[in-house]
Amino acid sequence: MRIGELSQLTGISVRSLRHYEKQGLITSIRLPNGYRNYSPLAVDTAATIKLYLNLGLTTEQISSFLTCVLKNKEAFCTEVMPVYEQKLAEIERQLAQLTQIKANLVDRMTSLQQGASTKK
Repeated sequence: MRIGELSQLTGISVRSLRHYEKQGLITSIRLPNGYRNYSPLAVDTAATIKLYLNLGLTTEQISSFLTCVLKNKEAFCTEVMPVYEQKLAEIERQLAQLTQIKANLVDRMTSLQQGASTKK
């Protein structure tokens, strides 16, 4: 199947599919006319990539365990858990940082409101 058909079947843009191929996540065979030709397995591969991207993982992280996940199941791939743990720690750090920023904003707004009310 050509890239446009793969795009339609997966809901992934042609541009993204080209990026995944450049990253080595999916493969195609070049036809004599230069078109990419994907195997039917590319649909599952692209859907799996999309799932992991939606979990916030990078293509580099996905490439570290994609082959294992496609051949086996996620539960049998020891490479997945460290990536999940790393991502969760990153999210926890971001949440802590956002909580602090929120507290700073609330404090600043309260200070400004109190200052405005004392000037009246």
